[in-house]
Amino acid sequence: MAKKSWHMDRRTFLRGSGVALALPFFECMGSKATATSGPTELPKRLCTVYFPYGASVPSEDHEDRDWGWFPVREGNSFRYTKVLESLTPLRKSVSVIGGLSHPTGHGIGGHDTGDIFLTGANFGGANFKNTVSFDQIAAIKYGDKTRFASLVLSSDGGIGMPTRSKTLSFTQSGQPIPALDKPQQIFDRLFGDGGGTIEETRRRLSTETSMLDRVLDQSKTLRNKLGKQDQDKYDEYLTSVRDIEKRVVRSQHWLDIPKAKVDASEVNLSVSTDAPLDYMRTMYDLMYLAFQSDSTRLATYMLSAMNGNTSNQFSKALGLGSQHELAHAAGKPGGFPRQGQWNQCLAENLARFLQRLADTPEGEGNMLDNTMVLCGTSNSRTHNNHNYPLVLAGGGNMGLKHGQYLTYNDNGEDAPMSNLLFTMLNRMGVSDTGFSDSTGDLSELYV
Repeated sequence: MAKKSWHMDRRTFLRGSGVALALPFFECMGSKATATSGPTELPKRLCTVYFPYGASVPSEDHEDRDWGWFPVREGNSFRYTKVLESLTPLRKSVSVIGGLSHPTGHGIGGHDTGDIFLTGANFGGANFKNTVSFDQIAAIKYGDKTRFASLVLSSDGGIGMPTRSKTLSFTQSGQPIPALDKPQQIFDRLFGDGGGTIEETRRRLSTETSMLDRVLDQSKTLRNKLGKQDQDKYDEYLTSVRDIEKRVVRSQHWLDIPKAKVDASEVNLSVSTDAPLDYMRTMYDLMYLAFQSDSTRLATYMLSAMNGNTSNQFSKALGLGSQHELAHAAGKPGGFPRQGQWNQCLAENLARFLQRLADTPEGEGNMLDNTMVLCGTSNSRTHNNHNYPLVLAGGGNMGLKHGQYLTYNDNGEDAPMSNLLFTMLNRMGVSDTGFSDSTGDLSELYV
């Protein structure tokens, strides 16, 4: 069967007068197969959301068991507790996962594991050197398909410090990628015009390229004059410069393609962490718009950081204590319900985001079918770096199978969290050889 004249490629542009305009997603860009060309490629997306200080995890026989993160019963006959009950309408698109953790995190401080949530790096000793995060592995394959290789967000912003990171994403050399935290700034970066003409932007980027060229040219002579320890530090600096160079080159490549037009009135861009629940909702809205407009296909959001300012503000907005206080009070009278109420709020916001994706048609399915969303934390209870509470959603068009509660603890030993990260990369078609310290994939998660 020949390809129909109305069936267009996903990356079709309108071209004329030196301008290339990216088209929105049309139904004729769907995944109908043809005998000659095969199925049209739909975007494959990846989103990770992290929160610190663990979750409410009472024992199976505890009187407050229904305020625990993990469901009652395993397999596909599980029952959500009060904490995750907002995910009920999405049950067929969601899996709850327990019994995973990073072995490299077992021997470090209970508040030090946010840095390695997406890397699995070994933070032993005083080294604190990270490795590449799995979202950036995906960015190597898919980043050039969109204006922004990835979107890195956090409620605290910046990079923080080792063991108290304020970003989930790390480059190939293990350097932290600064996270954006101001909604207006994020929106302007995604959809703003930059405040100048295309020619002015082109001249600015050309100047930046020349400056970077001079820095890299002078670096060869300077490096030879440094000692071994200083050379290592200098190499890290040069890696950062090259990362900037890559971003400048990307900006030049997309300069003639207008950014997507989005109605800013649909998003509360004036909100700040002073109104944390509204702020959280806006950050999810921005990730949704970034995906919907195909501005990026990869996003990470550190909802709050260990010892970050927002870890106090978010849960206090519900009339509860700080996340740290809630975690330490778990197990004491009334402790699990209070921490569970905070976790319930997290789940409700996640459910709203997932539902928006599910309600947005794309191809013959919806955006959630083409988006894998991982949400969780790197402690079960505070200071306990085992049995991460995790939710995985979406990715039906990438073969993920849901509607189940899976646990991977075998005789008291967790399976590596990197097995899950590898499974997700494998489903995206990024890696079939493993990730970090993975020992295999989690075949129960895919068809």
